[in-house]
Amino acid sequence: MLLLEVISGERLAKPERGKMRVHKISNVNKALDFIASKGVKLVSIGAEEIVDGNVKMTLGMIWTIILRFAIQDISVEETSAKEGLLLWCQRKTAPYKNVNIQNFHISWKDGLGFCALIHRHRPELIDYGKLRKDDPLTNLNTAFDVAEKYLDIPKMLDAEDIVGTARPDEKAIMTYVSSFYHAFSGAQKAETAANRICKVLAVNQENEQLMEDYEKLASDLLEWIRRTIPWLENRAPENTMQAMQQKLEDFRDYRRLHKPPKVQEKCQLEINFNTLQTKLRLSNRPAFMPSEGRMVSDINNAWGCLEQAEKGYEEWLLNEIRRLERLDHLAEKFRQKASIHEAWTDGKEAMLRQKDYETATLSEIKALLKKHEAFESDLAAHQDRVEQIAAIAQELNELDYYDSPSVNARCQKICDQWDNLGALTQKRREALERTEKLLETIDQLYLEYAKRAAPFNNWMEGAMEDLQDTFIVHTIEEIQGLTTAHEQFKATLPDADKERLAILGIHNEVSKIVQTYHVNMAGTNPYTTITPQEINGKWDHVRQLVPRRDQALTEEHARQQHNERLRKQFAAQANVIGPWIQTKMEEIGRISIEMHGTLEDQLSHLRQYEKSIVNYKPKIDQLEGDHQLIQEALIFDNKHTNYTMEHIRVGWEQLLTTIARTINEVENQILTRDAKGISQEQMNEFRASFNHFDRDHSGTLGPEEFKACLISLGYDIGNDPQGEAEFARIMSIVDPNRLGVVTFQAFIDFMSRETADTDTADQVMASFKILAGDKNYITVDELRRELPPDQAEYCIARMAPYTGPDAVPGALDYMSFSTALYGESDL
Repeated sequence: MLLLEVISGERLAKPERGKMRVHKISNVNKALDFIASKGVKLVSIGAEEIVDGNVKMTLGMIWTIILRFAIQDISVEETSAKEGLLLWCQRKTAPYKNVNIQNFHISWKDGLGFCALIHRHRPELIDYGKLRKDDPLTNLNTAFDVAEKYLDIPKMLDAEDIVGTARPDEKAIMTYVSSFYHAFSGAQKAETAANRICKVLAVNQENEQLMEDYEKLASDLLEWIRRTIPWLENRAPENTMQAMQQKLEDFRDYRRLHKPPKVQEKCQLEINFNTLQTKLRLSNRPAFMPSEGRMVSDINNAWGCLEQAEKGYEEWLLNEIRRLERLDHLAEKFRQKASIHEAWTDGKEAMLRQKDYETATLSEIKALLKKHEAFESDLAAHQDRVEQIAAIAQELNELDYYDSPSVNARCQKICDQWDNLGALTQKRREALERTEKLLETIDQLYLEYAKRAAPFNNWMEGAMEDLQDTFIVHTIEEIQGLTTAHEQFKATLPDADKERLAILGIHNEVSKIVQTYHVNMAGTNPYTTITPQEINGKWDHVRQLVPRRDQALTEEHARQQHNERLRKQFAAQANVIGPWIQTKMEEIGRISIEMHGTLEDQLSHLRQYEKSIVNYKPKIDQLEGDHQLIQEALIFDNKHTNYTMEHIRVGWEQLLTTIARTINEVENQILTRDAKGISQEQMNEFRASFNHFDRDHSGTLGPEEFKACLISLGYDIGNDPQGEAEFARIMSIVDPNRLGVVTFQAFIDFMSRETADTDTADQVMASFKILAGDKNYITVDELRRELPPDQAEYCIARMAPYTGPDAVPGALDYMSFSTALYGESDL
């Protein structure tokens, strides 16, 4: 009867003593019927057993009722009631030392588990830090007293029984613990809300970290570009060949060592940006807008400026090296010619200033006059050398030779001396001509000797100068031309030897005349200082210089043959590598628009393809080595190939960037497919439709192509104003920057975005409201109590103060914060 009253709430009449058993059985049956109506299944339990005091049956029925009305509704993460209650206890007591809940019997004997449950939800009721594991009675009585007094949970257990029993009754403890679960059910809702908030905040924190990483990588790359461009734009030439060759070596290191990692960083930056945008779209967040000056387009613009600065820098270096080589050659030629001329003019001014004609005899005057005529002939012959010296100096000035001042000073001195010689020569001639009227005798033989000896002597000096002249060539044809000219010169030597013998014959004839007629000539020619010994000496020198010139030309011919082999060696590789790169670029283009297998198959294929491309790198390095040999040999052209090293470098960088971008596009498609729930068949259908209308294989669709693609997939877009408005709305989604093209990624996002199951600002706001106890604001203490430390501090740092009429000191506005999570990013 008491059981029925407890369950149904009805007061039953007590039966008379004689009819006691019948009425008891009737009352118990009513109770059992009521229990059955609540969905409790009672097996092998009858009213008679209960009335007759069958303890085992009665206790079994009571436990079944407890399971139905106290424990059965407990569910944590879709587990059974018992497992759910145990999991709930483990989670709540996890932060407490000396507590390890593994069951509903011995895990509770020390009483710390009960105290931990109370302290976790109501920390002000128990000073947990003062509890001791070796004092279980105190711990149990503390928990039972507090639960009864403050939580309205009756004492169902006895502390002494629990401590004194090796294995406490599992059902009793479970029943008692379930009272705590129901008492703290409101806290469970708060925990669920906190988990939802943590999930949302984790997404934001991850995205913000990705944004910070992007910003840093973009800043570092822009800073490197900013530092590098002035170096590439610096066209200040160096004064020496060695300094300019060092500049070329520095540029070579830049192209081979410093720039390739930056190319990879730029590619990785674009990949990170695309991946971040995909994650933002998938989590229903607004697109990431980098800070001013750090957009991908800004990086591309800066990179374009870098390549513009780089363009022509190597060509300028090579031109400067050519110029310096030419300058060194001209400067050496200037010094040689100037030295020869200065040696010739040494003493000429003193000779022209002599007054020997004043005391000379008539014959001596005649001799002096003839000698002066020969000198004038010699002077005129040297006019060409002076003009050559001035022309070389002028060319050195035009080519901006670094030591032009000293060259100009020496050239000016030679020219001034030449003018002075001319003036002195004219003055001496006038003096001799004034005296000539007094002089009659002249020795024609000496004069003939002088006239023939002077040009022959000049010819020999010119020949010696030409044979010792330095030369610079760049092709086999040029050295062959010099060799031909040298052979032509050698062909003139027999005639020159005849002229030498003829001149010596004249001198011998003069000697005979002097001896025969006792002419007072002292055995010297008064018309010239060129002696037969000098002629013979210079002739011997010319003959010695000829084989030396032969050897120099032969060595240069061998060097040019070596250079030609270097050209062919480079061309043989470049003519293979260049088309290979072009072929790979075309193959990647075909792969990006074809569909073979799943996206994972495509990704695996692309990565294998990328690996085969990377394995080709040693051939590029080998070509770089051959290119370095060509530059070090000062080879400036190559008729055997149309490919330059710069063509190969640019093509290789584009190939690596293209395969990386194609892989990233497939990765983003997989990310989109998995997040949006798109099947492989749908993805293939989308790709097939996109490729069908992408007729130029550009990877994008124009507006009309995109509309046709949508219609082919069953999307209803009419030609009426309503259809045009709908299509304009769709274009604003897939082409927000109004570029007039739709990428495949934007197309996939559009086809799946309206069916996506994503979190919203309203969901986050509702979760915060649960944590706040249904208030319009939340406090710092509540955030720190309900959320993990790092996410609690994340919210506290970003939430604005709450200013509503119900605000309290320290109140925070979780509503504006929730909205901001789905608004514009702070970064």
